Amino acid sequence: MKNYIFLKYLALLLCAVFMFGGALGGAKAIAAELIMVESSGCHWCQVWDEEIGPIYHKTSAGKIAPLRRVDLHKKLPEDLRFLKQLAFSPTFIVVNKGVEVGRITGYPGESFFWGRLELILDKLPTEKIVQTKVH
Repeated sequence: MKNYIFLKYLALLLCAVFMFGGALGGAKAIAAELIMVESSGCHWCQVWDEEIGPIYHKTSAGKIAPLRRVDLHKKLPEDLRFLKQLAFSPTFIVVNKGVEVGRITGYPGESFFWGRLELILDKLPTEKIVQTKVH
């Protein structure tokens, strides 16, 4: 029981670091999307919806790559037809300007999701921040 509580607190800590870490690091261009490929009756999609869904849009990741959901069993929207090998749900794909940056197949838990997503988002180009002199 103690191990479970420790792991839960560790996952929450990692989540908090990831959520607020983006504000401290370099700015990212906001042109990306997180595509969630899901299907009805998908157990792990429901678990993601319970654990991550309510907070995702509030995180730095959610601001860098807003969530967009697509159904695994329906025709892909025209702008996503370049995505290949969609066989499992959930699959999370970061797309930037019509190019796949990276993907996470499945959802084995919060800490895995945030860690993998952070690695993918780190591949996005950073915006150039212009500093001006204030008088």
